[in-house]
Amino acid sequence: MADPSSYRPRPGEIPDSPGVYRFRDEHRRVIYVGKAKSLRQRLANYFQDLANLHPRTRSMVTTAASVEWTVVSTEVEALQLEYSWIKEYDPRFNVKYRDDKSYPYLAVTMNEEFPRVQVMRGHKRKGVRYFGPYAHAWAIRDTVDLLLRVFPVRTCSAGVFKNAERTGRPCLLGYIGKCSAPCVGRISPEDHYELAEEFCDFMAGRTGTYLRRLERQMAEASDEMEYERAARLRDDVGALKKAMEKNAVVLADATDADLIAVAEDELEAAVQIFHVRGGRVRGQRGWVTDKVEEITTGALVEHALQQLYGEESGDSVPKEVLVPALPDPVEPVQEWLTVRRGANVSLRIPQRGDKKALMETVQRNAQQALVLHKTKRASDLTTRSRALEEIADALDLDSAPLRIECYDISHLQGDDVVASMVVFEDGLQRKNEYRRFQIKGFAGQDDVRSMHEVITRRFRRYLAEKEKSGEWAGAEDTPVDGSPAGAPLAAEDDGVIGGPKDDDGRPRKFAYPPQLVVVDGGRPQVAAARRALDELGIDDIAVCGLAKRLEEVWVPGEEDPVVLPRSSEGLYLLQRVRDEAHRFAITYQRAKRAKRLRSGPLDEVPGLGETRKQALIKHFGSVKRLRAATIEQIQEVPGIGRKTAETIAVALARSAPAAPAVNTATGEIIDVEEPDTTGGSSGESVSAGLPDDRRGQET
Repeated sequence: MADPSSYRPRPGEIPDSPGVYRFRDEHRRVIYVGKAKSLRQRLANYFQDLANLHPRTRSMVTTAASVEWTVVSTEVEALQLEYSWIKEYDPRFNVKYRDDKSYPYLAVTMNEEFPRVQVMRGHKRKGVRYFGPYAHAWAIRDTVDLLLRVFPVRTCSAGVFKNAERTGRPCLLGYIGKCSAPCVGRISPEDHYELAEEFCDFMAGRTGTYLRRLERQMAEASDEMEYERAARLRDDVGALKKAMEKNAVVLADATDADLIAVAEDELEAAVQIFHVRGGRVRGQRGWVTDKVEEITTGALVEHALQQLYGEESGDSVPKEVLVPALPDPVEPVQEWLTVRRGANVSLRIPQRGDKKALMETVQRNAQQALVLHKTKRASDLTTRSRALEEIADALDLDSAPLRIECYDISHLQGDDVVASMVVFEDGLQRKNEYRRFQIKGFAGQDDVRSMHEVITRRFRRYLAEKEKSGEWAGAEDTPVDGSPAGAPLAAEDDGVIGGPKDDDGRPRKFAYPPQLVVVDGGRPQVAAARRALDELGIDDIAVCGLAKRLEEVWVPGEEDPVVLPRSSEGLYLLQRVRDEAHRFAITYQRAKRAKRLRSGPLDEVPGLGETRKQALIKHFGSVKRLRAATIEQIQEVPGIGRKTAETIAVALARSAPAAPAVNTATGEIIDVEEPDTTGGSSGESVSAGLPDDRRGQET
């Protein structure tokens, strides 16, 4: 626990101007981001008697080890920078709304020549019109199925569309009148685009125009005694009315608004949003958050607005946003919303009438969502806490291991030896921090030696990160790679992608230490892991191993294992961690093996990519003919120069078969074409030729 006075800025250092501040922990990880109208006044609130602070604020300032700030010109800039940093750093003490599902939208790809209507999830794309979000994808499909009768817009994928273009035959929807079949030229690109715009107008709430037009056309067809056409138009009107009935009118005057309600208790808060377009509820969504800081309802609303509109622009931000409490101050938030929309946005609390009644409905939904969330999560939170406590008791740890890393070695009879590292924090997976390794120090099968190498490499990188940040001098320790004491630690590149980032934007691959290292194995693997940590001078990280046979927990230096009850939540969590590490390692090992089995002589040519390999095989027909070709003939292939041709010739000469194949029954020499090394068939033939005792044996 840190003393806030140890990193408190000196008087006069903090400017009295708007800005954004960051608290960092001892590992330089950002744990809290905040904004202030006056940085000096706001930060002074954190550096007071700890007894006067809210428990969660006290926990934050005692976890932090430093504070830094950035001065901006206006409060609107502070709001924008705060949102950007919260999204980038994911600080643990900030309010973060957990959306328990990816809500589906009805999307119309107006950025294509022939716009397509489809269900979309995830990030919004430029040039695509979105309607929703909806609670269920089937609700979108039901609505689209009704509207395609009147607006037969394309709904097929790019592959189906191109296949129909090639064959000149539309799909089933084209035959039954629910697609205008632009793939076969039944409608021009301009007319189809106009049809898609009419579909969007109807979905946006401008329904009266189309209903009146269809009813007028139906009456004209009836007067002209075109009864079949009149009946078809009657059914179209019925389909549109049925689609409209799915969203009852809740507000008059074709109102466009978002209503946000908050239900909260001392620990958590639930936010519910109703999206009203054209006076109808077009979508609903909700989030839940832990209140890890002392926060008002207005501040919760402000964070919800940031999450809701932080990446939106234009009409995606409605003219009116109704909330239960206003942020303090409200002007910067309202100005920020106006900038994102490009027009004035009204942010207010409804006082009377239909809007207040609808807000009460949204509030009831928020309250029910909070109750449901607490019901679902209570047992889960309790179980995870109990599991961590049981592990701490069993291994005699000072505190519960909030961060656990597990390592597993995988190979196939000593080939393609790889390792995995998975991370669990608070009993939950942190997949963005998973890592994988290739064993580089030796060849062959030796799980103990492999474990020692992986642990050494992982924690050498951790020490290198500490040295880089100035947290560790490293003068008294000698790295295991034999470099002199105090020298910079080696930073191997294990092909790691993602993870936390340094101040310069580069990934911090192994920046944070675990409280517990778990290895998949028994006493030998545990001893190897402990020895690797000791050689690096790390003595504050616990190590244990979980053996598969009897699910025994091994700790370093003990003759007997720790046996946890089969019903133990701690054992169950360790099993989950171990099994996840095994899955991740096996997946990587299989991918490497598949790549190796598909390799051929051309893969040994340095600098020769897939495109030129394909060109060579296409030109010569096989590797055998390519091997027999002269350098001048190889140069005839587009993209192959003389130097590359010489390299190819040398590589193929080295990999030439030692002797021709012979049929042992007849003595006949078999002239076999070498397989195309750019395909996947060779991998199947090698795999099929493995002895029975080597098939499927992976560890």
